[in-house]
Amino acid sequence: MIPKETIQEILDTAQIEEVVGEFVNLKKRGSTYVGLCPFHNEKTPSFTVTPRKGIYKCFGCGKGGDVVNFLMEHEHFTYPEALKYLAKKYHITVEEEVQTEEKVQEQQEKESLFLVNDFASKYFTHNLFNSDQGRAIGLSYFKERGFREDIIHKFQLGYAIDEWDNFTSHALRQGYKLEFLEKTGLTITKENKSYDRFRGRVVFPIQNLSGRVLGFGGRTLLSDKTIPKYVNSPESEVYNKSQVLYGINLAKAEIISADNCYLVEGYTDVISLHQAGIENVVASSGTSLTNDQIRLISRYTKNITILYDGDEAGIKASFRGIDMILEHGLNVKIVLFPEGEDPDSFARTHRTSEVQEFIQKQAVNFIIFKTSLLLKEAAGDPLKKSALIKEIVGSISLIPDQITRSVYIKECSALMDIAEQTLMNVLNQIRRKNLDKKIKEKKHSGDDSPLQPFNLPSEKQEDSADLNSLNNHEKEIIRLLMQYGDRKIRFENMMEDGSIQTMHVDTALFIIKDLETDEITMQNGIYQKVINAVTAELDQGLYPDAGFYIHHNDPDISSLATGMLSQKYELANWQKVKIKVKTEDDQLKIVITEAILSLKLRVLEIKFEETQKQIRNETDEENLLGLLAIQQKIRKKISLVSNELGRIILR
Repeated sequence: MIPKETIQEILDTAQIEEVVGEFVNLKKRGSTYVGLCPFHNEKTPSFTVTPRKGIYKCFGCGKGGDVVNFLMEHEHFTYPEALKYLAKKYHITVEEEVQTEEKVQEQQEKESLFLVNDFASKYFTHNLFNSDQGRAIGLSYFKERGFREDIIHKFQLGYAIDEWDNFTSHALRQGYKLEFLEKTGLTITKENKSYDRFRGRVVFPIQNLSGRVLGFGGRTLLSDKTIPKYVNSPESEVYNKSQVLYGINLAKAEIISADNCYLVEGYTDVISLHQAGIENVVASSGTSLTNDQIRLISRYTKNITILYDGDEAGIKASFRGIDMILEHGLNVKIVLFPEGEDPDSFARTHRTSEVQEFIQKQAVNFIIFKTSLLLKEAAGDPLKKSALIKEIVGSISLIPDQITRSVYIKECSALMDIAEQTLMNVLNQIRRKNLDKKIKEKKHSGDDSPLQPFNLPSEKQEDSADLNSLNNHEKEIIRLLMQYGDRKIRFENMMEDGSIQTMHVDTALFIIKDLETDEITMQNGIYQKVINAVTAELDQGLYPDAGFYIHHNDPDISSLATGMLSQKYELANWQKVKIKVKTEDDQLKIVITEAILSLKLRVLEIKFEETQKQIRNETDEENLLGLLAIQQKIRKKISLVSNELGRIILR
């Protein structure tokens, strides 16, 4: 574990323009640097590095962050790896904190499991090529499937000799402990007898991102239906099947290059596609897709194409997993192979160009695919069609982006011949229900952190405009807080004796206390996170600067800060021609006061409008009088804030 002091030294020392300049051709433009973005194809530079703030930002694809984030995005380092890279570059000694005895023991045990798995993988491969049984059974099987020897070596395929304890006895003779053979699942012990899990099977090693063997899948070559076709390693300290994708270590570079990941079901699907020259492919290895697996893919691309055989029943069974992909904000397409074919068989019987052309032509957006598939089943049955509508809209409701949801609603409306507004109403009902469920779950768990803002397409355009307007006011407060929070504002007060008292107030403290006084909380959940983080710092007597937000351990805050603090354009140097241009720095007090008053005014106006709606719908006379009194108080506050805001603007 790297000490906080060392991390801060690395962040303070690293020059972002130097680090990024090793990967991107940067040209100086004023106080910033520009270049072609390394994260997407572009001809006109939109990638900006701002050394003064220590951030990069692409105004084309939107990626941005600090120097550590750049290395994590570009080189796919982990956070500690990026820090160590920078420490080495700037000759900073990293002395990791001494781990506890328990941690050391845990690490040693994990390393022992890795060593056992590595030994087993090499032994199985040796058997495949060098033992009579391995060549006659295992190698013959792979060659019958059309696998070339270079591909067999690439995936480290092997064979476990069909004897009860062939591997176990060999491993024990080589000095490996039975304890670790059992923990990896390579050896099973029952009634004081130990035997090999994978005996008589061809073996597929399962590797992590860096290529270390985590576990194995073994396929029997017998036709005996009482024997399971596949057996897999049990979960261990190093193998968690829900976090692993078969072939990811060999596919990650090509996934990045193609900006797409092909997802298949089995080991041989991956291997056959690789042999056909298609390498951006991974397999869920027959397990249901998990959130961890989806997050793993999303590190390299936001686009997933799922390749299925012709079994419609199997596809429908996987809908839940695909809904999870949509929930993560990824784009999903489906390719359905002809009946009787799967990715493995199709790749073995067609040329690479034919496979690629087939996938490109057959790829259909999941929402449209699902709608078309279920429409066939519901044909002529109104009740089935009603259920279909709810299922399709349920999938659309999971998509985080509102514009994308609207596009799919429009397309599904045409496909199902149902009014767009009807589908939108169902969508709103589902999302409200989901939100209520999340709120109840958070209350039950005692989690008091703010929920992300829940924006439904409004039935009235003015309601949507209200929300957008409020969000813009909140955004401006957060921007000023991030950009000027560590500055001081000068106030002058007239004393009773006519003298002027000058006070200097910290900007962050001024903003936070002013909002607290009027009990204003941000409706945007991420903005409120920022307010909470700043409040916590102020309570400790600390005044956050821009670096506090940029390097914050909450990715929502650091990502927001990068966008807020990046400037696409730079003000020209008018001083050269003796023209004085006022900037925010010159009139900070006015800018901040105006922003706070504008937010207060918008909050009051929305409260007034909400009360007005309640008055229109209220039938009880006593309640009506109470609402009118509340509205009158709000009206007075609006008048006061408007007058104050007018004085600020005219000043």
